[in-house]
Amino acid sequence: MANFKLLTIIFLVICLPMNTLSQEASNKSQPQADLAKQSQNPVAKLISVPIQNNINFNIGPFNRTQNQTLLQPVLPFSITENWNLISRTIIPFNYQPDVASNNGGEYGLGDINTTVFLSPGKPGKLIWGLGPTLQFDTATDKTLGTGKWALGPSLVLLTMPGNWVVGTLISNIWSFAGDSDREDVNLFSLQYFINYNFKKGWYLTSSPINTANWEADSDNTWTIPIGGGGGRVFHLGNQPLNFSTQAFYNAEKPSGGPDWSLRFQLTFLFPKK
Repeated sequence: MANFKLLTIIFLVICLPMNTLSQEASNKSQPQADLAKQSQNPVAKLISVPIQNNINFNIGPFNRTQNQTLLQPVLPFSITENWNLISRTIIPFNYQPDVASNNGGEYGLGDINTTVFLSPGKPGKLIWGLGPTLQFDTATDKTLGTGKWALGPSLVLLTMPGNWVVGTLISNIWSFAGDSDREDVNLFSLQYFINYNFKKGWYLTSSPINTANWEADSDNTWTIPIGGGGGRVFHLGNQPLNFSTQAFYNAEKPSGGPDWSLRFQLTFLFPKK
C-alpha cells in the first residue's frame, strides 16, 4: 500500500505539469535536425517523455532474458532568466527472471529515481547541469529493487559543435534508509553519449551506461557495455517523435551478468512554438 501511495504521488507530480502541453504543442516549422540535437541534450529546455525498453540476454547459468521498461519524463522549469531546473524521473517496470531456474521470474515496479539539475539558462559552449539524484524504495518485490532509499550528486557536461552532441552524465548514490537486512547501496554510474546528426532528423548514437557497484568484490564491480546504434526524429501528424535503437556487448560484467543487450526508445517531444 505504501508503494502504491508513493507511486501515485510521484505520478501526480509528473503529470500535473503536463497539462501545459496543449500550449507547448509542436509545429512542423522547427527542423527535425534541430529537434534531434535538442532531444540529445539532457538539460535542454524541452519537455519530453521517453519510453525505453532494455532487453538483457544470457543472464545466469540458464541464459535467461531480463527485460526493463523505463518511463522517463523530463520537465524543465525556468526559475529566473538565467537559471533553469530540469527534473528527470525514471520509473522502471522490470521483469527479473529466476536465474537459478530455466523458468519463472517476477514482474513489477522497480526503484524509482528522480534527478533535478540546476543549469544555466544561457549556457556557453560547455553546457552543464548539477543537482541531487534520489532513489526511492518503491520495488513491488525484493528481486526488483534494492530495498533501500539512496541519495547522491549528479553532474552532466556536454558540448554541441556542428552536427555533434557529445557529453557525459555522472552520478553516485549511497543508501541512507531502508531494509537493514539488505545490502547497502553505493552505486556509481557514468553514461557518455556521442551523437552525430544528419539531415532530416537522422543520427548515429552511442550512449552506454557504465556502472560500478562499490559494495561488490573487485571481480564483480564493473559493468562496461560497448556499442551504439541510430535513430531519427520524425512527425506523426503534428506530434514530433524520436525513435532510436542501440545494441551493446558487455566487455566487463559481474558474474552471471548479461552478455549483451538491446535498447529501443520512443520519445514524445513537446517543443515550444
